[in-house]
Amino acid sequence: MTAQEHIADRLQLDDQLCFKLYAASRAVIRAYKPMLDELGLTYPQYLAMLVLWEWHAEPPAQPTVKALGERLLLDSGTLTPLLKRLESLGLVLRRRSQVDEREVHLGLTDSGWALRQQVAPLKDKLLCASGIEMQELDGLRDSLGGLLQRLISLG
Repeated sequence: MTAQEHIADRLQLDDQLCFKLYAASRAVIRAYKPMLDELGLTYPQYLAMLVLWEWHAEPPAQPTVKALGERLLLDSGTLTPLLKRLESLGLVLRRRSQVDEREVHLGLTDSGWALRQQVAPLKDKLLCASGIEMQELDGLRDSLGGLLQRLISLG
């Protein structure tokens, strides 16, 4: 096998981890979409709500837009319209810090907290529909978490 043939073999789409991750991510989001549509949420809004529910149970020192962005790996330009929409839906409260007006603190409304009960069964619904065993998903999640941390550490 020549060097060019070896390179060509390595450049097959189905051999690319990045493509498999991309396609799997899109498939998961597509699977969640009908369930989230019933709740009036987009997938990114759902992710933000997951963090806000975590914070409601165990508040961080600074529940800010910046902290949410760090947790979700999103910039404030992406988060601001998302949070404005959640606020207009009556799920999230945003308020400027009295100490530093550049900081925007986040909290849940009663409706935002109550929505958690409707969202709780979604993962189980998706698992049942897919036929994937929970142990397999846990292993995959842990492996992807390790990969993500390594990639983040590259800067």
